[in-house]
Amino acid sequence: MQHEQFEALVKSLCEKENLPQALEALKACEDTDVAEAAASLAGQFQLAEIEGERRIYHVSVHENDEGQEEEYVEYIMNDGDDVIKFVAWFFFAMFEMKQKDVYQTAGRTYQQPKRK
Repeated sequence: MQHEQFEALVKSLCEKENLPQALEALKACEDTDVAEAAASLAGQFQLAEIEGERRIYHVSVHENDEGQEEEYVEYIMNDGDDVIKFVAWFFFAMFEMKQKDVYQTAGRTYQQPKRK
């Protein structure tokens, strides 16, 4: 995918209202690598209310060193957050792109998550 095409894709994704809409747009992408990566994530997101926040998590199952399946849960964003958080996570998780670079492509400023 050319940089101009990637930039247009990221900007169009940022116009979506929520993660499900952005994921559907990714699945419909002309770039087969992007579409297949998005399709592989279908059904792997969970919404949980924690400490009064509606948080969206990516839930996947992997085999551990002992050959047993383990569930892995990764926080993505809160329900209602700007979709750029999901878009940046997607390209980092699937294509190892730096989240900061995805934000820059969208014309946004990346803020490093605060450590607790």
